[in-house]
Amino acid sequence: MNRLWSRVSVRAVSVGLLVAGLIGGIYLGRDWQQSGTSEPPIASAVQADLDMQLLKQHQSQNAAARAWQREAEGNAAAKAAAAAKAAAARAGKLETKVIADKKAAAERKKEAESGPVPYDGPIPASCDEYSGSRKIGCALMLDKGFPIAEFPCLDQLWKHESGWNYRAENKNSGAYGIPQALPGKKMASAGADWKTNPATQIKWGLGYVKGRYDSPCGAWGYFQNNGHY
Repeated sequence: MNRLWSRVSVRAVSVGLLVAGLIGGIYLGRDWQQSGTSEPPIASAVQADLDMQLLKQHQSQNAAARAWQREAEGNAAAKAAAAAKAAAARAGKLETKVIADKKAAAERKKEAESGPVPYDGPIPASCDEYSGSRKIGCALMLDKGFPIAEFPCLDQLWKHESGWNYRAENKNSGAYGIPQALPGKKMASAGADWKTNPATQIKWGLGYVKGRYDSPCGAWGYFQNNGHY
C-alpha cells in the first residue's frame, strides 16, 4: 500500500511540475508578445552582439584607412619637398653659371674694346719690314740675344700657333696668346697684363723657346717634326 501511494505521489509531483512549466511558458509567451518585439529576447541579444562586432570592425577598418591616407599624404609631401629642394639647387647652380658667364663675357668685351697694350720700346731698323706684333717680336728677339737670321723661324712658328694674334685662344686646351702658352696664365710670370699685351706674351714665349729649344729655329724644327712645341 505504501509503495502504491509513493508512486501516486511521484506522478502527482511530475504532473504538477509539467503544468507549472506550461503555465510559465504561456505567461512568458504572453509577456514577449505584449512587449511588441518580433524576436525572442535571446535572439535579440545575439543580434545585438553581432551588430556591435560589425560596428567595431567597421571602425577599425576606417581607422586603418585614415592612417594609410595620412601616411600616403606624408610620403607625398616629403617627395614634393625633396623635388622642390633639388629644383632649387639646380636653379641655384644655373644662376651661378649664368652670372659667371656674364662676368666672363663682360671681361672679354672689355679686353676687346681696350685693344692691345701699345709697345713703346725701341725697334731696330732690321725689323722695319715687319708690322704689328711681328715687328715687336723681331725687336724683342734681337733684345733677347738671338740674331736676325732666327726671326724667320720664329715668324713661321707663331704663324702656325696663333697667327701672331695676342687674343688667340684654344677653347679645347686652354692655350692662349701669340706663343699659345698652356695654360695662358703661365705668362703672368712675364707681366700682369699678359692677356692684352703682345710684348708680355712675346717675352714669355722667347724665354720658353730659349729654355727648351735653345733658339727659335730649334723650336721650329721640333714643331715641324712633332706638330707642337
